[in-house]
Amino acid sequence: MLGNLLIAALIMAGLGITLSVVLAIANKNLFVFEDPRIDEVEAMLPATNCGACGHAGCRAFAEALVEGKASPAQCTVNSPEMLESIAAYLGVEAGTRERRVARLACAGGNNVARQMASYYGPETCRSAALVAGGGKGCVWGCLGYGDCMRACEFAAITMNENDLPVVDEARCTACGACVDECPKDLFTLLPVDQRLWVACKNELAGDEAEADCLVACTACGRCAMDAPNNMISIVNNLARVDYSRWQPDCRVAIERCPTGAIVWLDKDLGPIKGIQARRITRRSPLPIG
Repeated sequence: MLGNLLIAALIMAGLGITLSVVLAIANKNLFVFEDPRIDEVEAMLPATNCGACGHAGCRAFAEALVEGKASPAQCTVNSPEMLESIAAYLGVEAGTRERRVARLACAGGNNVARQMASYYGPETCRSAALVAGGGKGCVWGCLGYGDCMRACEFAAITMNENDLPVVDEARCTACGACVDECPKDLFTLLPVDQRLWVACKNELAGDEAEADCLVACTACGRCAMDAPNNMISIVNNLARVDYSRWQPDCRVAIERCPTGAIVWLDKDLGPIKGIQARRITRRSPLPIG
């Protein structure tokens, strides 16, 4: 009996020694060196893991920076001073990047867009959208429950008095969280200087579009006729801006829009409508039905 226990102990000891040798050899041969600068650079990043830089989190971005596959300016969350610190640490240029912000393709708050039915259930846009599209007359329109606001980690989105999201350009980092969260696909990330914007996705035309929303695009085509360089076209009854044809004098395209669906997004004043746009004075919600 004692002999069997001794043999078993020797076998286990031998097995342990063998495995230790194998692991030591594997550790030596399979060791992957990690540049210690990665930890240092990661510590200088904001740790938001928002993805606005185009990488899957701050760690991945730090790795790309150290490998020379990215520039510090790709981080839209960090301060300019911290970006310069990263650049100095790595001995590279901070670089430049065209700043982008989220734009909402809907102006149909509850004071101008008709609600055809009441929705009862979890107060989220995603839940409401599953029930007959949310009850709004315009099936493309914002449902106003604030999923985008809750998804934004930078407090760049607030809901106004008419249950419509408002994006704060100064806070927006173009992380894309609102783009992913909106069940109606109403958000687009655009360069901040491209301020001509169609605040509508309704693909109905004329009176049919206006019956659902007073500020809907009616596909009248006036903006397309007035915009320089053919930068606006009407596709599926909706004005579409081709930003590759951008012209500095394109603000003229908003002036004859009868509903104000196409706007100029002023940095300080917000959406500006053309001189022929219908003036909206109503503040209270439209009746349901």
